[in-house]
Amino acid sequence: MELATNAVQRTSESNPMSRPVYNPVCAGESAVAPGSRREFLQRFGLGLGSLALADLLRGQSALGAPDQGILSELHHPARAKRVIYLFQSGGPSQLDTFDYKPLLVELNGQQLPDSVRKGQRLTGMTVSQASLPMAGSIFKFAQHGQGGTWLSELLPHTAAVVDDLAVIRSMHTEAINHDPAITFLQTGAQLSGRPSIGAWVHYGLGSDNENLPAFVVLITRGKGDQPLYSRLWGSGFLPSRHQGVQFRAGKEPVLYLDNPPGTTAGSRRQMLDRLRDLHETSRDELHDPELDARIAQYEMAYRMQMSVPEAVDVSGEPQHVLDLYGPDVAKPGTFGANCLLARRLAERGVKFIQLYHQGWDQHGNLPNAIRTQCKETDQPAAGLLRDLKQRGLLDDTLVVWGGEFGRTNYSQGKLTATDYGRDHHPRCFSMWLAGGGIQGGTTHGATCEWGYNIAENPVSVHDLHATMMHLLGVDHERLTYKYQGRRFRLTDVSGEVVRPVLA
Repeated sequence: MELATNAVQRTSESNPMSRPVYNPVCAGESAVAPGSRREFLQRFGLGLGSLALADLLRGQSALGAPDQGILSELHHPARAKRVIYLFQSGGPSQLDTFDYKPLLVELNGQQLPDSVRKGQRLTGMTVSQASLPMAGSIFKFAQHGQGGTWLSELLPHTAAVVDDLAVIRSMHTEAINHDPAITFLQTGAQLSGRPSIGAWVHYGLGSDNENLPAFVVLITRGKGDQPLYSRLWGSGFLPSRHQGVQFRAGKEPVLYLDNPPGTTAGSRRQMLDRLRDLHETSRDELHDPELDARIAQYEMAYRMQMSVPEAVDVSGEPQHVLDLYGPDVAKPGTFGANCLLARRLAERGVKFIQLYHQGWDQHGNLPNAIRTQCKETDQPAAGLLRDLKQRGLLDDTLVVWGGEFGRTNYSQGKLTATDYGRDHHPRCFSMWLAGGGIQGGTTHGATCEWGYNIAENPVSVHDLHATMMHLLGVDHERLTYKYQGRRFRLTDVSGEVVRPVLA
C-alpha cells in the first residue's frame, strides 16, 4: 500500500513541521473544531462532505474544474498561468555573467578596500585569508538587444533572447551558506519546515490537469556539488498532496508508479477501492483531513500511470524543436532534456515546474568550471523561451532563472592571469525573469562599481516571491495558512511587488 504513496512523494517524516493542521484555513476563513470542515458538515446532516469526497476521487472540484485550490477567485487578473523556475544551485557568479564591472578589471589583483567591504561578514572559507585581491572577470562583456543589456560572452544564446528578459542585478539574501540560502529561495525561510513556493501555488490555485501533478520537479542528472533535499519542494505544514513530485530520467520517471509484475490494472483498481474504504473509515473515526489527501494521492498515482509516459515521451518532437535546446537534449536527465520536458509539462497544464541544475559553487577554477556550466545551460534556457514563444505559451508562462546567492568580487585562493575562485556573496547577485507579465529588454537595480554592494533598487527574496505570486493573480499577503496559532504566508512578514519589471 506504500507504493502509490511513494509515487507522489509524501513529506519526509523527519520534517518537524510536516504534520498538517486539522483545520486548514485561508485568510478570512474561520476554523472548525475538532474535525475538518467536511466532518463538520457531515455532522449537521448536510451531506456535502460525501459529495466533495466523491468529486475529489474523480479529480474534480465542486465547480467542475480539476483541483481548484483554496482560492475561490483570483485576487486580481493574472498575467501568468504557470511558472517554470530554472534554479541554478550553487550560486552563479554574477560578475562573470550579468553584472559588468570594468573597475574590477582595471584594479585586478589590488586589495579590496575596507571602505567597500564595511566589515561585512565573510564565510569561514575566506575569513582567515591573508589578503582579498579583487578579481576582474576574464570574460568579455558586450551590450545586446534594444535595451543594450550587458552580458558576458559566456551567454551567446541568452544574448539572442535578451529582449524577452528582465534582468534584476540587485537581488540580495540573508543567508551566506548554501543550505539556508537554497531553502530561503525555495520556501521563504532559512529554516526547513515551511512549504515550498510550488506547494503554495498549488494550495492557492490548484491544478489545470487532473491527470498530472500540479507541481513537478526535474533535477539534472549526474551533477555533484551541493546536495538537494526533497524538503526543498515539500509541502511543509500544508497538506502533503501539495508537495512536488520528482520526475526522473529513464524508464521509470516516477518511482513505484508502475504496477508490480503480475498486477493488472483491474486488480490495482480493486485494491485502491478497498483501500479508499479503509481510509474513509479511519477519517470518520480520527477526523484527520490528511486521510483525504492520502486518498487523492493514490488516485492521482493511478491516473499518472497513463499520463506520465505520454508526457515524457519526446520521440514525436520534430528535429527543428530539438535543435532549439542544444545537443544535450537527446540525453535524458540533462538540463537541455529537462527544459524540453518543462515545455511539454507546461502545455499540459502543470502549474509549477521546478528545474534544479547544480555545479555553480566555484570556489576555485572558476573560469573553466563556469564555461562548462554555461555551455550546459545557456542554449537550453534560451531555447525554452523560443519554444514557448513560438507556441504562444510565453505570454502566460513566467520563467525565472537564478541561484541562491552571488559570488565575491575578490578571489578565494590564489589569483592568476587565467585562474581564480569566488566565495559566497549574499549582498548582491543577479537573476532574470521572462514571460507572463514581464517587461522584456529591461534591467532593474544596480550594484556599486566594485560589484560588492547594492547601489540602486534592492530586491529581497520576499520581493521576488511577492512578484511571482502577483503575476499569478495572487496577493501574497492574503494567501495564508493557519498553523500553531499563526497565519503563515510565503513571504513571512515582508515583501513588495517589483513593479518596474512588470509589463
